[in-house]
Amino acid sequence: MTNPWKLLSQETIFEKYGRKVVKRNYEMPNGKIADFYIKEEKDAACVLALTPEKEVILVRQFRPGPNKVLLELPGGVVDDTNPKEVISKELTGETGYEGSVEFVGECVMEGYTKRNKYCYVAKDCRKVTKQNLEDTEFLEVVLMPLSKFREHLKTGQLTDMEAGYLALDYLDLL
Repeated sequence: MTNPWKLLSQETIFEKYGRKVVKRNYEMPNGKIADFYIKEEKDAACVLALTPEKEVILVRQFRPGPNKVLLELPGGVVDDTNPKEVISKELTGETGYEGSVEFVGECVMEGYTKRNKYCYVAKDCRKVTKQNLEDTEFLEVVLMPLSKFREHLKTGQLTDMEAGYLALDYLDLL
């Protein structure tokens, strides 16, 4: 299908902390005109990191969107640098672990954002340093057996669920 929608105009409605909301006015295929509100954020990257004992390295942290503490994959924002470099730095900074990082795939985050997510695996991760957290990060490292991580994925209570499944499939561990 070609793009039958015609962008008529767009304006920034809100912008703060590297995030913005843009109002886009489209003419749709039926000739009607409608507004859509799009989140514009920098891309993200996350990693399914495994120890040699096949434990998944997770971080427990409060997430303001859902307003609760989640147990999720290490990750961060991709600025103007290589996503693989970003995720290696985030893994070490958030958890103190390093490993062999491999690209798994890229995901579209949702239908109303321009943000993409780069997904990685890190194998044979070992603790090499202490956490090096930013001022707004309050993270607890949790090691979880692979079997329990599969169950955790099924709950849907993490922000990188699709990346977890992609990584497990990539590793033939589903």
